[in-house]
Amino acid sequence: MKVRELMTTELVTVRPSASITECARLMRDADIGDVLVTEDDRLVGIMTDRDITVRVVAEGMDCTKALAGDFMSVDLITGMPDWDVDDAADIMAEEQIRRLPIVQDGRLVGIISLGDIATQIMEEEIACEALEEISKPAMPRIGEISR
Repeated sequence: MKVRELMTTELVTVRPSASITECARLMRDADIGDVLVTEDDRLVGIMTDRDITVRVVAEGMDCTKALAGDFMSVDLITGMPDWDVDDAADIMAEEQIRRLPIVQDGRLVGIISLGDIATQIMEEEIACEALEEISKPAMPRIGEISR
């Protein structure tokens, strides 16, 4: 399976000038753990719930005045839509990241998370188990004579 088949394409993005409060509200409202920081459809950073907690709140910063561009993670690892999901998962594990922004021709086109991958694996396992179950030969009924 390719990343493009599993990635989320409805992205929540902010500009670097967005306040941390705005970032946190967007995360809450969308029930997500990050917002992607972009300029002209180009990914320039990612602001995660952990970034807010560790870099802003724990340091006593004013969340209404602190800006995403000042506290976002900028050393980004990105993937491409035509990668195999297994390769994306390997990179995420190797780099110890939960989210992998997906970029094509320099433009942000999606994001894939460990949750997305785990859900897909579970669905595949359930489908395999169901296929195994329906593929088992039927047991003879009591009283049937086998020939």
